[in-house]
Amino acid sequence: MDLQTLTYIVVGFTFAIYIGIAIWARAGSTKDFYVAGGGINPIQNGMATAADWMSAASFISMAGLIALSYGGYGGSVFLMGWTGGYVILAMLLAPYLRKYGKFTVPEFIGDRFYSKSARAVAVICLIICSVTYVIGQMKGVGVAFSRFLEVDYDTGLYVGMTIVFFYAVLGGMKGITYTQIAQYCVLILAYTIPAIFISLQLTGNPLPQLGLGSTLIGTDVYLLDKLDMVVTDLGFKEYTTNVRLSGINMFAYTLSLMIGTAGLPHVIIRFFTVPKVKDARSSAGWALVFIAILYTTAPAVAGMARLNLIQTIEPSPGEYLKIDERPQWFKNWEKTGLLAIEDKNGDGRIQYSADPAVNEMVKIDNDIMVLANPEIAKLPNWVIALVAAGGLAAALSTAAGLLLAISSAISHDLLKGMLTPNISEKAELNASRVAMAFAIAGAGYLGLNPPGFAAGTVALAFGLAASSIFPALMMGIFSKVVTKEGAIAGMVGGISITLFYVFQHKGIMFIPGTAFLGDTPANWFMGIEPNAFGCVGAVVNFVIAYAVSRVTAAPPQEVQDLVEHIRVPVGAGEATGH
Repeated sequence: MDLQTLTYIVVGFTFAIYIGIAIWARAGSTKDFYVAGGGINPIQNGMATAADWMSAASFISMAGLIALSYGGYGGSVFLMGWTGGYVILAMLLAPYLRKYGKFTVPEFIGDRFYSKSARAVAVICLIICSVTYVIGQMKGVGVAFSRFLEVDYDTGLYVGMTIVFFYAVLGGMKGITYTQIAQYCVLILAYTIPAIFISLQLTGNPLPQLGLGSTLIGTDVYLLDKLDMVVTDLGFKEYTTNVRLSGINMFAYTLSLMIGTAGLPHVIIRFFTVPKVKDARSSAGWALVFIAILYTTAPAVAGMARLNLIQTIEPSPGEYLKIDERPQWFKNWEKTGLLAIEDKNGDGRIQYSADPAVNEMVKIDNDIMVLANPEIAKLPNWVIALVAAGGLAAALSTAAGLLLAISSAISHDLLKGMLTPNISEKAELNASRVAMAFAIAGAGYLGLNPPGFAAGTVALAFGLAASSIFPALMMGIFSKVVTKEGAIAGMVGGISITLFYVFQHKGIMFIPGTAFLGDTPANWFMGIEPNAFGCVGAVVNFVIAYAVSRVTAAPPQEVQDLVEHIRVPVGAGEATGH
């Protein structure tokens, strides 16, 4: 059976599963829509959380970033940041927010800081973070469809929007949760099976995590030593020692991703879906286990893919691949625009080098390293079809979680919480579905017309969450002295300085007429790149919040009692939405 037909069958089968689950798990109440009824088993919730978390960035882009843009060791910022954030979430946020027992993050912020204005600011921050993140998921859907199903990017995006619309609008959090469990199974098989095949091919070891540190078949040379040799021969830095720009930038990037992870609303709301406080901790632990399966595999996928790519282009030292003999996978990816060559010296061969004046591989998009890896390694068609289904599952699962966070903020926090507090449950449920539909339409539009500052990375979303939502939650849980004025000023200050820094250095004018600072290390604050600036924004948030709180009236006694109640480890706290 040819690849395209097989891919249609595999992807179509997974879509049928998602739709079937949505029909079975449709929401019948606001509690079902917002928190899946509050009765999800911790293991199931851990699996759904892992799928919610492991987006197109984790599945499609992360290994490519490690392999190409961040040079192996430099890519460890993603592994440490994204997984380390779950430790913070499990220990410092999830159980306390679960005990609080409401539906959304802005609702907690509004109650803790005794202010509808604080709740409104939290909603705005949530929407900015979530919209920035969802753009990357829409791009992932379009890329996967355009390559593997051979439809244009726009058509692929419309199909993905339709699938998400069906199960998210119909089922809300209940439908999304059970769909994400299925999506996790699809994406983890799609990620690990090719890695196992390729590890066996190169090292004879079936575990990619161990294969990365093993010797190549028939030699005494370790895979990483071989990779270091081939990349340095081409003029690149050593794969295993290449630090991302500087030590302080590595630290800032890792910290931004960690606290951004702990502050992303679509992840936090997953812990409102379990029955008890201890289940929130258990869910976070299970999520880490399920996430670790992919995240410990990613370095092996990156290293092996980089080695295979180089050895395809340069089969022997100094002997490069003839352009007219390039393999079919190469031609397939050229059609997508994610891979491009230019015969600069006219010798009919593809020269790959760190020197841009010599390099004839003028474009190798990070996103192709995982998706093209099975084709480069000449794996069976069913494996390639499975990877396509996995990439789509990763993008759709996270997109659904983000869209639910956006629609919940609009229907529950803005509509019920501020504008029409007496709205009936049925009317609120209908409003939630309408809000979800508009959120999907908006995400689709941004996927078709992505803004320049957000289209290339999801790291910005983590920086925005780190600088706005995370400090507000930490201060709300662990401090009795932070006032509503301090919290509002902190959130506004943190997210504003982060957006200003990113926009100025990315070449997008935040304030008309101001000078463009330039996206180069020489112009960065302490050498910190824009995507790593969230931790600085978080510091600004904390400093402003505490400074303003010192000169404003202390929080009411009932609010201080609320903080004490949340932190005392007794009682489960039912998610009531009131």
